[in-house]
Order: sequence, then C-alpha cells, then structure tokens
Amino acid sequence: MTVKNNGRARGKLFVAIAASCITLVLTLLAVNLAGGERKLEEQVQRSYGTDDVQYQRAMGVLLGPPIVEGNRFQALHNGDSIFPPMLAAIRGAQRSITFETYIYWSGDIGRQFADALSERARAGIPVHVLLDWVGSAKIDEAFLQEMQAAGVQIRKFHKPAWYDITRVNNRTHRKLLVVDGRIGFTGGVGIAPEWTGHAQDPEHWRDSHFAVEGPVVAQMQAVFMDNWIKASGEVLHDERYFPAVSPAGNGRAQVFSSSPTGGSDSMHLMYLLSIAAATRTIDLSSAYFVPDDLAIHALVEAMKRGVRVRIIVPGPIIDAETVRAASRASWGPLLEAGAQISEYQPTMFHCKIFVVDGLLVSVGSTNFDNRSFRLNDEANLNIYDAAFAEELTRQFERDLQQSRRITLQAWQERPLLEKAKERVAALLSAQL
Repeated sequence: MTVKNNGRARGKLFVAIAASCITLVLTLLAVNLAGGERKLEEQVQRSYGTDDVQYQRAMGVLLGPPIVEGNRFQALHNGDSIFPPMLAAIRGAQRSITFETYIYWSGDIGRQFADALSERARAGIPVHVLLDWVGSAKIDEAFLQEMQAAGVQIRKFHKPAWYDITRVNNRTHRKLLVVDGRIGFTGGVGIAPEWTGHAQDPEHWRDSHFAVEGPVVAQMQAVFMDNWIKASGEVLHDERYFPAVSPAGNGRAQVFSSSPTGGSDSMHLMYLLSIAAATRTIDLSSAYFVPDDLAIHALVEAMKRGVRVRIIVPGPIIDAETVRAASRASWGPLLEAGAQISEYQPTMFHCKIFVVDGLLVSVGSTNFDNRSFRLNDEANLNIYDAAFAEELTRQFERDLQQSRRITLQAWQERPLLEKAKERVAALLSAQL
C-alpha cells in the first residue's frame, strides 16, 4: 500500500510540475506575442497643413531631433545602384564604420560586404556591425568568422534567453550604414541575393535605398549608438564617430527613430501627424501595408478633404502571404473613400517611401504595420525638400506603371475563400 501511495504522490507531483511548466511557457509566449505598448487611442486632429511652419516645428520638437539644414541626398533604386556606393564608402573608410541591419544572409553580396568590412578592420579602422538575431539567422557562419578574425566587432541584437524570450519579438529592423561619421545610407535593403540586380525578375526584388551627406548624418549615427550600447554596453563618442560636419547641400532633414523600449507610438504618431497635415497628396510605397483603425480613419479623413491618396503594395509575388491577406482585408473603407491602391506585378515590392504634399519624403526601414509601429526598432530619414519629393514622385509613378490597380468592385467581388483567409490573417495583424 505504501508503494502505491508513493507512486500516486509522485504522479501528482509530476502533473503539478508539468502544469506549472506549461503555464510558464504559455505565459511567456503570451507576453512575447503582445502587440507592444499602445498609447495612441484617439485620432490626431488636423490643426495645420504641411505648408504651415507649425508642421515642421511639431515634427522637430514634439517628435524627434531638430530638423537640420545643409544636407545632400541621393536616391538609389535596386541592388545594382544601391550596393556599389555602399561598398565604395566602406572600402574608402578612414576613421570608422558603423553598420546595423536586419537581414544579412548568404550569397555573393554577403561575401562582398564581409570582405570589405574585414579589409578595413585589418587596416586598423574600427568597424562595428550590429545584426538582429532573428533577421541574421541565415547568415553564412564563414562570414562571421572572417569578420571577427579580421577585428570586426559584431554584436547580435536581442539574442533570446530562457528567462527573457520576450526580447525576440523586439527586433532591430533598422538599416543604417555610417562611414567616418560623414556619409550615411538607409532604406529598405537587406544583405541577401534577393536585393541584387535591377528588379528584373521574381528572384530580384524592387527596393530603394538612400545616401545622405551633411549634419543629419550625426543623427543617424546617434540612432545606431542607441542600439549598440544596448547590445555591447560600449559608448562610442569620440571624433571618429561624431566629427564636425560641414554643410554638403541645401536639404533639410532629420533622422527619426522609434523603439518599443521607449514606451511610445512615436513612429506611428509621425505618420498620423503627416497624414492629418496633408493638403493635396499622399503617395505611399509599402512592402507590408496592414493599417490599423487609427491609420485607416486618418487616411479616409484626408480623402474627405480632397487629398489624393495613392498606395503601392506587393502583388502576388510576396515573401509573406499572411501579410498580403491581412492587408487586403483592410482595404474596404480606403477604396470606398477613393484611395488608389495598386499591386506591383513584376517582383516582390519591398520599398518603404512616404511622400506628402510634394514636401515631406520619409524613407527608411519602417513598414506601415503594427510590427514597425509598436514591436520593432525602426529608423526613418525625414527629408523636407520639394525637389527631392518631385524626384521620388516620378519614381513612384514609374512603379505605378508596373502595378495593377485594385478597384472597389474587384475587391468586393473577390472569392469567398479568399475573403475567409483574409479575415483569419487579419486576426494576426498585431504581429504583422
């Protein structure tokens, strides 16, 4: 009898321990999949237009670092135009290189970056590379070994630990390269074969990246340093990283960043403020477009006051079908209000460009979705320059020529099975 009682006791203990473990895992998973801290609950009211000085004052004081003058910008479209200037800047570095990216995989382009960064490190230039743990999971281990052997300092952002798996859901999605503290690059590209070429087929994606020179580069460097400190505990602050920078042009800009650890919806608010201020036009290129109710309402209100809204999103060639389905589920109110939504056809469309009233151009890593607004660390270069906005509008219209416009009727008449899949996908929008 004693043996049976002991067996029952051990069984009950095992069940209790197992139940506790399952509860712990489910609790951690629930926290990990939380949608991020949300503070924005009310609509942003329109108080001024983009042509009002208060608009830029709010963008520079309420939201982010000051808007600085004296900058020069260059738009680079697709890998054949993007990677050569980035690699040339790295190979010409004389004082420092800081590089933060989400995706760094394998392939020839990964090899070229590893070789260039390694060569500069061997030459005695301090080289700091910050990779997201999730985004760089497919990196060729040989690249890491080569760079580390050459003296490149590599850190992984938010590598998970059993006691804090929630950090995996907060990823650095930023794409920042700063060379000598004087020239910076940001935009949508990752370091992988998909971004090479010139968007000539489904295996080579359509994307844009941007080079910038001038005082605003110091703001870009400061954004890199924010996460470098988190990942390494090291503060890089001397003249190699923050030199005195002379004006390089006439452009006005700021580098705007966001992070859930800051406890705010700052990037989300930046977009909402700009939509509320829009008077004439909004052009949005978005690789992952899953707007929430606040964004949908803001865009609808803009169209009610006569703003033309055009949006380009990926078409059938996409790397995340769930995102596409969740996106399409939200289009009804936008199409009914008159939004022009078009799907890019030739290949995956990975651009992240926001142009308002032919004045504001916001480019960088941010997608128009909850993951970018509340879960990821993001960074955008906000440019206030009519000539540059005109250039980006021309490129937007070239992309429109290769896109298929979705009418309200076509959206309403899509198959029932497709509608059902979209509704299911929309349930996951907090993570997309």
